[in-house]
Amino acid sequence: MLGINSSLVPSIERVRKKQISLQCTDLMALKEESQELNVMEESKQYDKHCDFMTEEKSFTTPKTETRYLEFQMRVHTGEKPYTCKLCGNSFTLKVNLNLHMRTHAGEKPFMCAHCGKSFKQKKYLNAHVTIHTGEKPYTCKQCGKSYKRNENLKIHMRIHTGEKPYTCKLCGKSFTQKENLRIHTGIHTGEKPFTCSQCGRSFKQKKYLNGHMKIHTGEKPFVCNQCKKSFRYKAHLDLHMRIHSGENCFMCHQCGKNFSHRGNFENHMRVHTGEKPFTCHNCEKSFTNKGNLKIHMRVHTGEKPYKCLQCDMSFTYHTNLKRHLQTHSGKEIQTSCHTQENGNFSNHLRIDSEER
Repeated sequence: MLGINSSLVPSIERVRKKQISLQCTDLMALKEESQELNVMEESKQYDKHCDFMTEEKSFTTPKTETRYLEFQMRVHTGEKPYTCKLCGNSFTLKVNLNLHMRTHAGEKPFMCAHCGKSFKQKKYLNAHVTIHTGEKPYTCKQCGKSYKRNENLKIHMRIHTGEKPYTCKLCGKSFTQKENLRIHTGIHTGEKPFTCSQCGRSFKQKKYLNGHMKIHTGEKPFVCNQCKKSFRYKAHLDLHMRIHSGENCFMCHQCGKNFSHRGNFENHMRVHTGEKPFTCHNCEKSFTNKGNLKIHMRVHTGEKPYKCLQCDMSFTYHTNLKRHLQTHSGKEIQTSCHTQENGNFSNHLRIDSEER
């Protein structure tokens, strides 16, 4: 065991505390550039180059302490002397540059023993393995909810703290997640990058496109176990189940009609009251529900979201596209009122009556 001057012990302890603080500070800096470090891996690399281990204590040399102070100054100054020659990204530590280079080389040295999938960093492998094990080691102390990754727990904690660090520069609205801000920005830009290959309709988010595709495929994967009726979306099945359970059933006292969803009940009540709270700012025409106003707005905007893939003609309404498709197929497609499904039929009649 090496002999240690007792007068150096306070200094060593101070350096150790600085090292712990350093790891946290550097992690925050790297988060800003969306290239988080594998903390354990970085710590091992740092110890490997800077420390020598004796029993359970770590001691530093004067040269190591100088390197540490230089590195600490970079945290404050923002200096990133290690630059990638391929893309220009810069890093505070050389080990971070080495990790980054795997992106260009396509190197993925960490492989999952369960499914064979490979990852660039060990922390990504560790997060992935929880999919197989079901482990959720990060638990919220306030509500008990658990997560597979520490990053997800940190995002969740913003619900309790009210923190919303991502703010829209155009309207000032704030969000807990960067992805939510990106989606929100589409409202201002009008960007809809996800386009249906069948009808040309575009969507702001991929999940909306995925849901829309079920219209074309006819897929209805959610089946009621009591009456075997199928639905495209789980939310619709959940609403349907209230018919069997009687849960949250809303009854119209004027005509006796029942509804399983409050929104449908409120829309229905406007039939009796005559209320039309959704007004077009262009022509002052009013509608009983927001969906009908949205469809009406196409008259003013000229939007024709339903496109024929065979001749590139576009239509304001889906029924018009279906009618047009007859000219290509030669088949007669029923589009009259009495052939519509109940839900579409009700909406169709309401729009028709309101447009008059």
